[in-house]
Amino acid sequence: MQRLVQIRSYQLQPGMRTPFHRAFIEQAMPMLRDCHHDVVAHGPSPHQDDAYFLIRAYDDLADLNARQDAFYGSAQWRQGPREAVLAMIRTYLDTVLWLSPDAVEDLRRRNAGAAGPG
Repeated sequence: MQRLVQIRSYQLQPGMRTPFHRAFIEQAMPMLRDCHHDVVAHGPSPHQDDAYFLIRAYDDLADLNARQDAFYGSAQWRQGPREAVLAMIRTYLDTVLWLSPDAVEDLRRRNAGAAGPG
């Protein structure tokens, strides 16, 4: 079964990569897991100091929308780290594409160390 993969590329405010990574690991990631998001890979992008990426996999577009609506609409996110995290982001861009389960697992394996020290 194909997986719909979302690649989110963040352009962070200057000097915010380390604090953003810390907030992602300590706050956002546990919340994403609680909402059953399949986080394939994430971390500082090696091509630019203020870039960060997040790759998630879903069953289809309806699954993506439902899970993201639940996460981003939750009181836990809105009353928790939302404002602090958004303040560190200059812009972001989402791209979605279909991949085979093997390709998703290959992304997961090849980028396991991308997150750096947590």
